[in-house]
Parts: sequence; structure tokens; C-alpha cells
Amino acid sequence: MKPREFFLTFVILISTGFLLPSCISESNPEIVYIRREPALEPDYSGVTIPPNIAQLNFRIQEKGEHFRIRCCSQDGKQMFMLKSKNGIVRFPKGLWRKLLFENRGKSVSFEITSDKNGKLTQYNPFFVTVSMETIDPYICYRLLYPGYESWSDMQLIQRSVEDFRESVIFENRIMENNCVNCHTFFKNDPGKFFLHVRGSLKGTYFIDGRTVTRRTLRTDSMPANTVYPSWHPGGRYIVFSSNAVVQSFNMIPGKRNEIYDQFSRLVIYDSDFNTISAVPEMDTVKYMDTFPCWAPGGDYLYFCRTKQVGESFDFMKVKYDLFRRAFDQSSGLFGEAEMVFNADEIDKSITLPVISPDGNYLLFTLHDYGTFSIWHKEADLYLINLKSGEAGRMTLNSDESESYHAWSSNGKWIVFSSKRTDGITARPYFAWFGSPDNVGKPFVLPQKDPTLYDRLAKTFNRPEFITGEIIIGPRSFAGASGDESVDAVWTGPLN
Repeated sequence: MKPREFFLTFVILISTGFLLPSCISESNPEIVYIRREPALEPDYSGVTIPPNIAQLNFRIQEKGEHFRIRCCSQDGKQMFMLKSKNGIVRFPKGLWRKLLFENRGKSVSFEITSDKNGKLTQYNPFFVTVSMETIDPYICYRLLYPGYESWSDMQLIQRSVEDFRESVIFENRIMENNCVNCHTFFKNDPGKFFLHVRGSLKGTYFIDGRTVTRRTLRTDSMPANTVYPSWHPGGRYIVFSSNAVVQSFNMIPGKRNEIYDQFSRLVIYDSDFNTISAVPEMDTVKYMDTFPCWAPGGDYLYFCRTKQVGESFDFMKVKYDLFRRAFDQSSGLFGEAEMVFNADEIDKSITLPVISPDGNYLLFTLHDYGTFSIWHKEADLYLINLKSGEAGRMTLNSDESESYHAWSSNGKWIVFSSKRTDGITARPYFAWFGSPDNVGKPFVLPQKDPTLYDRLAKTFNRPEFITGEIIIGPRSFAGASGDESVDAVWTGPLN
């Protein structure tokens, strides 16, 4: 339905007194009652949503020439009613916001009736719970085709989750088609972040408000570039893994492509002095360390570790465990490594640890082997209670790959990339988090056009929450790419 047609339909409903005071349905012999919920796409039935989320527009996948949608509060009061001729339901912004605001901490119901050749069919209503806790107003993600051969069309996008506004932050077509990755924010701050650019305009681009500074963090003393980062909550230090990444192709069904490391070490960058050095290793055994993650208090650094591989090895036998090291913020010194979760013991591999803002829980991906979970169908999200040490698989998983997860700034929402739709393209999903035993049903990022995901062949990669709007754009990076890169100074040997 066109926007004007939708608006006129709604006005007619109001002007003719079609809005009824109650949602209590009485038996009507002219209506056929189907004792199930209608099929919807996306499926928003039973989800818990924040009170500031954009409209959950959807498409009714049932037969009918006309549809009626009644929206009701928990006390049975009808809030409003809509009509649709094609099954596509788009909620008016004002009515949607009123519906959520007046029902915080409660549930709302949506009852759908279809009309085909004058025959009315009514389905069981489906319910949505409106949380008391809001969600961060924006997310930022890479948008690209889900391949591994070409990066000719890649963007960094910011999208308002409160409405449907989005804007391009980085556009690689005006950056000589260079690859961009690992956008990392300081405490969800849209005005303080950095990202890596690979290729002819390579460098780590640091953003401070409207200022973009291009820096080179790899020095002659480092055998590999900086890759996966974690920003210390104090703001001064950033720990990176320095990885030698290899891509290979094989004949394993469902796992034709594999990305793995031949070398990875942790290095620490001091932004105050523009110096970089190795995180010292006291163990005589050689390891590959990757995916650093600071605890919110800044007193521990978590990371993934496996033994250093040799010249010839079976990457299917490479299993990463979760470790941590104490950190003295006054001296900048690290303690010895201690294991937190032994994934190899259960014949699995752990990647992408992320800690909740309160420091109580650590979210990670668990899969069969290796370090690149996004290509693993079996990759699932797990949660560790850092106080008790108890770990378990989360209920929000599907039969396809789940990865690239992040916490909201208040710790009540999780966003992650899931391939559950088709096994190829990842979409950003949200889930409410109350406790390990109280996690909401995941729901996909709402779109103004609910058929968008059916038509969009691109994948949403590495979604991150941010607390406001980023004020720079593609031209800011293009301008900084012409500046001379600021080289970091190496201050310590690699072990």
C-alpha cells in the first residue's frame, strides 16, 4: 500500500468511528476462527521490545484480499486499528510511539482478520512485551556482499533503531575500493572511535568528534598488522591482536572457505604517547593470542588462546580457549595468563568474547574449530557468569551461524549477526537480557519496508551499539586519506 493510500485509510477509520473501545471479541457466525497465530514475516510474535524501538512493520503471509489489524493494550483497551489491502502492515509513527509509551512493562496484542471474497477469517492474536528498559538509539555496522573475493562495494552504516533513518559513514568506492573493518567505539561513544582501512589508503583512522587522524600502527618490528582491537575503559590504552591471516578453500561440506591465523600476538597501543609494544609473555610455550577484550573495570584483559601452529598443521584441530590477565592501570603491567574457559576440553573453539557493562557476564561464540566463526554454521552464542564460572548455550540461537555480538550501554540488550534467514546473509537481531535464564526471543532490526530483507542480497556485519549519532561521513575519511600517516613508535620486542 502506498503511504498516501495508507494515510487515507487510517483517516477514514477515525472519521467513521471505526476505533472501538474494547478488544474483547464476541463470537460471530459470519467469521471463521483459526485457532493459531497468523504467519508473519518478520516473525515478531512473543518478542520483548524496548519502548523506543521503531515500528515493527511486517507482512501477513496468509490468504486474503483485505486485512484488519487491531492493536490492544494489556487491559483490553483498543489502542487503534489498521487496514491493509496487500498484507503489508506499516504502523504510523505517532500511534506506534503512543502504544509503546503507554504500555511500558506490559504486553500488547495484535489481532488480524482477513477478508477473501467476503469470507472473514480471524486468527489468534499475537503478543509483544514492551520492556521498561530503553535501547541505545543507534547501531553501526558494515554492509557488504557475503562473499570473500571482492570488496568493491562496502559501506559503514549508522542506523537509528528508534526510526528508519540511516546514513553512510564510510564508502569504500570513494576510498579506492579499500576494505574497511573493525570499527571500534570507546564506551559506545559515536564521537570517539577508530577503524582499519586495508589497501592503498591503509591505516587506522581515529575519529575524535569531527577530526579524523590517519595512523600507522604496524612497525618494522611487527611481523603482522594490527587486527582485532579492544579499547581500555580508561581511554588511554588499546590492545590489538597482531595477526597473520590466511584464507583457504577445501572440500568440507558446508565449510568450503576457512580463514585462520598462522601467527597472532597481543600488542598494546598507548594513545597518549603514540607508542606500541608487545604484551609481554612469560610462558616459554609459544601461543597464538587473539580477540582481546577488556573487563569494564579495566583490571583484566580477556583473550582467546591456542598453541602456536607449525608449518604444517590441520586447522580443524586448532581449538581456542578463553584466558585472562590482570592489569595494573597505574604501571601498565600485566600479570600471568590464567584460563577462564577450556573449550578444547569439550572439542570446541571460542572466539569474540564481549563482557557486559556491569562486568558480570561474558558473551562469546563457540564453534567446532578455528577462529573465524562467521563461516561456521554450527557457531552459537554462549554466556559465562564471571562470578560463578557457570557457562551455557543461550536460548537465542538458531540452526545457522550466530556471531559478532555486542551489549547495549545499559546491559539490557544484545545485538548480534545471525544467518538464520537463509544461511548466507547475516541480519542484525536484538534480544532483551534479564539474566542467563531470562532472555527474550530475538527479533530482527525493523525496516520501513518489511520486504526489504527478501530483496537485499547484502549482509550486515559487526553491529555495534552507539549512544548517539555519528557526525562525520565518507568525505571526512577521504580527506584524511590524503594526509600523511602518523607512525606509531615501537617500544618493545615481540616474544
